[in-house]
Amino acid sequence: MLLFSMLASAQEPWQSTEYLQQAFTEIALHNEYTPGEQPVRKWMQPVKVWLEHHTDQQEQHALLTKYHFQHLAKITGHSISFARSRQEANFIVVFSHLQLWRNDIALVSGNLLIKPPDDAACMFGLGLDAKNAITKAWVVIPVDFAQEHRQLLSCIVEETTQAMGLPSDSDKVFPSIFNDHTPESLLTGLDALLLKMLYQPAIKPGMRAAQVKPVLANILQKWQADGTVLDAEKNVRQSELYEMMGF
Repeated sequence: MLLFSMLASAQEPWQSTEYLQQAFTEIALHNEYTPGEQPVRKWMQPVKVWLEHHTDQQEQHALLTKYHFQHLAKITGHSISFARSRQEANFIVVFSHLQLWRNDIALVSGNLLIKPPDDAACMFGLGLDAKNAITKAWVVIPVDFAQEHRQLLSCIVEETTQAMGLPSDSDKVFPSIFNDHTPESLLTGLDALLLKMLYQPAIKPGMRAAQVKPVLANILQKWQADGTVLDAEKNVRQSELYEMMGF
């Protein structure tokens, strides 16, 4: 009992079961631009990525994106690969210019009326089926604007991660790429746990908060016992992208 108390006291606030439950509700079951609770949204089919470049430094952008998608696949256990053609892809990432990005958003989304928020450095969108499974996604990054604001890496990481089914931002969730006040540009231990929670087989597209809560309670109880929660920050740093950025 004493040993358990010592381990429990060593945890960060975000590692508590209650915090993780609330963080999942904030990020997975809400949407930044849509009020009210939303259902679970996640990929059920394999993700096939296509990169479209309208800028220089294509190799660097492709490598950053490749490493991050590899990291997402490792965390979630979901199949993510690069498509052989644009037609085969269901997830398109466009590296654009500020002068072009509104047009690129309209083209990739198929919605000529869609406009990015005035304060946005990048943008993503999702397509859902009737059961709220994600069937397609897109990300558009105006590279020159993102680089000017030192947000290129965070745009790649945050927007593609949100397009996996964690679409909201919240100041209540920290430390996390979904919180604008978190200094890190790479996934945190908390982010990795949110992704793992979302891609547990028992979490289905279309589930509501009341349905999700008891399922996650069982999962988190196991993760607290087996060290998954305690080791989350250490484990999330074991990726090519962390190594590439010098961590």
